[in-house]
Amino acid sequence: MGYSTLAPDVWEPRFENDPDSMLSSDQCVIRGQHFFIRGLIEIPVIGSEDVFSWGVWVSLSKDNFARALKVWNTEGREAEKPYFGWLSTELALYTESTTDLKTNAHTRPVGARPFIELEPTDHPLAVEQRTGITHDRVREIATAVLHPA
Repeated sequence: MGYSTLAPDVWEPRFENDPDSMLSSDQCVIRGQHFFIRGLIEIPVIGSEDVFSWGVWVSLSKDNFARALKVWNTEGREAEKPYFGWLSTELALYTESTTDLKTNAHTRPVGARPFIELEPTDHPLAVEQRTGITHDRVREIATAVLHPA
């Protein structure tokens, strides 16, 4: 249960023809200078075993991106230290901007997207990640995503 974005907010269609840019389902490079991976902000659903996920993009340093790529298909990669990054997805359902929230991207076993841990601030998204959301909140999110005003 969740929703995802296809690209970091700063991606533009014109980058498709740029030889120093690329966008796949899990990685993005813009002009050879900005590096992103896709991961999941997971939020527990209170009173159930369910988890709600936001599929988001996180910018990484060039070194961390290179390291993530190096171990991308390596068994045991989940032993990697988390990679610091900045959230690069605006989730408009939140009254405060989600872009540039501090994150740690935790690598998981091959085939699983990284777990994106938000810095524990008072931002509503970070609070939801720590404390969980109700089924009513999940329905509210679904309505907002599927039927934008």
